[in-house]
Amino acid sequence: MYNRPYRFEFSDTASPTNYTLLRPAVIILCYSIADPESLESLKTTWKNVVETHFNYDESLPVIVLGLQRDVRSKSDYGGEVIEKRKFVYPQEALRIAQEMRCDRYCECSALTGELCREVFEDIAKTAAMTTTSQGGKTQGTECNVM
Repeated sequence: MYNRPYRFEFSDTASPTNYTLLRPAVIILCYSIADPESLESLKTTWKNVVETHFNYDESLPVIVLGLQRDVRSKSDYGGEVIEKRKFVYPQEALRIAQEMRCDRYCECSALTGELCREVFEDIAKTAAMTTTSQGGKTQGTECNVM
């Protein structure tokens, strides 16, 4: 992309490593579409962690990513209606992402592969816009006042 290679390196905050030592180029806040509480957790907990440890000057792009998109389409199984599942509608998640002042909202399903390619492309484009060929942040534009 943009005539230069990129390497994705994902870090899960549930891992035993100290994630506050990471220096990301893009922050992806993931939640489960099947679990409305996980979206609320982004707003109440993780946005604060991001602002405190990584993006205190708002220089990093933040993407909200909804996982398990396929749960919205599962209304019956083998002809039998299964219990109503609670899930997050896209407009609700987009509203919360906008309230959190995140840069993008995406969703996908690893189970079906739906929108996975597009999500990776969005992440790559967002990272490419914020890094230089040497890997650092984009050089700021100069402003001359005459």
